[in-house]
Amino acid sequence: MFTVIGVLEDFNFESVRQEVGPICMVATKNNNASIISVKIIGRDAKQAVSAISALWKNFAPNQPVRYTFMDERFANMYADVQRTGNIFTSFSVLAIIIACLGLFALSAFMAEQRNKEIGIRKVLGASVAGITTMLSKDFVKLVLLAIVIATPIAWWAMTKWLQDFAYRIEVSWWMVALAALISIVIALITISFQSVKAAVVNPVKSLRTE
Repeated sequence: MFTVIGVLEDFNFESVRQEVGPICMVATKNNNASIISVKIIGRDAKQAVSAISALWKNFAPNQPVRYTFMDERFANMYADVQRTGNIFTSFSVLAIIIACLGLFALSAFMAEQRNKEIGIRKVLGASVAGITTMLSKDFVKLVLLAIVIATPIAWWAMTKWLQDFAYRIEVSWWMVALAALISIVIALITISFQSVKAAVVNPVKSLRTE
């Protein structure tokens, strides 16, 4: 028989992949306890461990102190999740860099291919902004097409991954919209350098071979 001396709110004492279950914490008065929990101040952890070890030797001199920190145990629960996140972040950054390099090279090639067309448009009164928009909109269309293809795949993959957790967020539409907006901005920044460079070239230099 036990006397209930308090009730706690639900809290995660295992991985968040599992729902919060019942737990009973018993305050024992005999010497059969195998684990002792001690709350210490984090900044004084070394001094606290030394003091606890010295006190322990008074009661059990032949038994070494074996201890773990609760925050480390919780961190180990999610080590694989953090590792997966770091891997995905690294590959995402690498993919963005490669995509930007490809966009930069392709925009330079397209600007060179349309060099004379740009010169003629400038002679006819086209502005730098108009030429930059003309050169950029084709690439923006490709980025939008990529977003349309990638969005359902990313949505499905994230939803599938989150299903492993008992407590999870929902993938909202604004997350996808924000990712799409960032992709377009990165693409425009990458393309704009070559577009503006081609737009400000003197048309005489472009048409002198004609």
